[in-house]
Amino acid sequence: MSEKIKVFTEASFDSDVQNGVVLVDFFADWCGPCRMMTPVLEKVATEVTGQAIVGKIDIDQAQKVASQFQVSSIPTLILFKNGKEVGRLVGLRDADTVKDFIKTA
Repeated sequence: MSEKIKVFTEASFDSDVQNGVVLVDFFADWCGPCRMMTPVLEKVATEVTGQAIVGKIDIDQAQKVASQFQVSSIPTLILFKNGKEVGRLVGLRDADTVKDFIKTA
């Protein structure tokens, strides 16, 4: 995975999404569409550097966080602004859709 994409953990999650615009990809290693989403997110992360943080959290390792945000399908992209959820996309998306989504925050 690229150094442009931050890896979030259950322990650090709240502080990770606290400041600014953060896009979080809720994923699992065994999920095919999630793996297909990674190169899309790497491209987006490069293009939004300085405007937003792009990160991933493994739902198998962070079940409390996944449950807290009622993530039932993956990949789920949740957009946070200053710690508050401001939008979500479910399923595989292209880079332009994800970038436009980030701009809504």
